[in-house]
Amino acid sequence: MPLTCESLLSAHPDIWHAATVHPFLTQCQEGTIRPAQFNTWLVQDYRFVTEFTRFLGRTLAAAPDQDLDILLSGLNALQDELNWFRDKAAERSLNLDTPRQPTCQTYCEFMGSLVNVPYAVQATALWGIEYAYNQGWQLPGKMPAPYDEFADRWGNPGFTDYVKLLAQQADAALETVPQPVQAAAEAAFLRVAVLEKDFWQMAYGVGYDN
Repeated sequence: MPLTCESLLSAHPDIWHAATVHPFLTQCQEGTIRPAQFNTWLVQDYRFVTEFTRFLGRTLAAAPDQDLDILLSGLNALQDELNWFRDKAAERSLNLDTPRQPTCQTYCEFMGSLVNVPYAVQATALWGIEYAYNQGWQLPGKMPAPYDEFADRWGNPGFTDYVKLLAQQADAALETVPQPVQAAAEAAFLRVAVLEKDFWQMAYGVGYDN
């Protein structure tokens, strides 16, 4: 039976829950997150997204023709997202040249390691990364300002629809690959889940004072 995105979620509910339900997100929803913690996440997420853009570009290069339109729409959206991050950092007087923290560096290195894997593995990881953000920012419920703007960016219906299309593309790619590639895709999904949990937690380390 082919592996699917839905079967991955069903097989690993606890790991996925830890990736998408975290005190960082709950405290944003409650309005109790410390500014230093949120600012740490914001800068590191910008550093992550710059590398994620490269990862998406490499996935696009490996994709079949029928998947190009969806992936190109995601790549185009990232240009706006990077500019948005720069605007948010400027509003908060944050330095986006701050070095990556070890957790962010590990996540970026993981994405870089996928450059030569089969497209089905790349597509599964891409869906997992985007779905984690989509769910993470949706599940806590309505957020107060200023965190509502962040929740809306990844929790809005348009982004949810995009993630569903990524799942369809990953499922189609997984349908025709041998079992070892399916196993690699499952391992990539699990790695994404762990890294997402660690990324939220990273906000509680050394951060900004403002």
